[in-house]
Amino acid sequence: MDAHLRELRYFAAVAEELNFTRAAARLFVSQPALSKQIRALERRLGFELFERRPRALALTEQGAALLPAARRILADWDREYAECRAIGRPRTLVVGMQTAVGRDLQRRAMARFRERAPGWRISLRLVGWDDPSAGLADATSDVAFVWLPVPAEGIAVHVLARERRWVALPEGHPLADHAEVPFADLLAEPFVALPEQAGPLRDFWLAAGHRDGRPPVIGAEATAADEVFEAVASGLGVALVAEGNAALYRRPGVVCRPVTGLPPAELAVAWRADDPRQAPRAFVACLREAAEGRGVTDARGARA
Repeated sequence: MDAHLRELRYFAAVAEELNFTRAAARLFVSQPALSKQIRALERRLGFELFERRPRALALTEQGAALLPAARRILADWDREYAECRAIGRPRTLVVGMQTAVGRDLQRRAMARFRERAPGWRISLRLVGWDDPSAGLADATSDVAFVWLPVPAEGIAVHVLARERRWVALPEGHPLADHAEVPFADLLAEPFVALPEQAGPLRDFWLAAGHRDGRPPVIGAEATAADEVFEAVASGLGVALVAEGNAALYRRPGVVCRPVTGLPPAELAVAWRADDPRQAPRAFVACLREAAEGRGVTDARGARA
């Protein structure tokens, strides 16, 4: 009986998390869809992989025996696939991004990279919020500008900027004339949310951990920054944004104000930790130098 790579990834994620909800968030799929795929795999295998208990999930004896083989197959495939992609386009570095970067980081880093790697070209790729890894998880990007947290394994990050969170409000909103907006004043507001596939990143931009247990009211969902601001301008809800993006995405019908009571947002450069090529790391080094030259990050910024 053959199993598809996607099914093995699903099995490994559930086995490691022992929780369908957490595994679904990690894989950027819905929990019902993940449960259905695992059930289908079990039927084809002819045995159960998990014991489904009322308050816990555990591997069966067969599942525990199969897990090491699944991990080896996935690791071998990911390594060989990365090397084959490098052969197919050895001189192109694909840079994923979820929003406009600005902040004078991108321009400065690219100038440095062209000096150090003259035979390489850079291809910029805009990726929707439904993939919070900005293309790193499926290797369609080599490096990426991301907002933390990144709910994907094997991703290394370096923080480039920490920025206060602001709120985007429709023009004429009662809070639009305030110099600052306490987050407590936004709890009852409908929010423009990232898609559910964004997982922890969706929760961050809804400030889910700062609502004292009150669930957010979702007025709309958006998969890209432009969609977020259009939804706000249309009066569908308010949205938390990074301070730098409040300036980059100025448009009629939207007013942005700083929010008090929330920790800052973190803009980072990310890359696959097991990527064997030097070019992605060279680009990351150029970005780090550009950020440090502007005093954007601090000694806590480097982490993997």
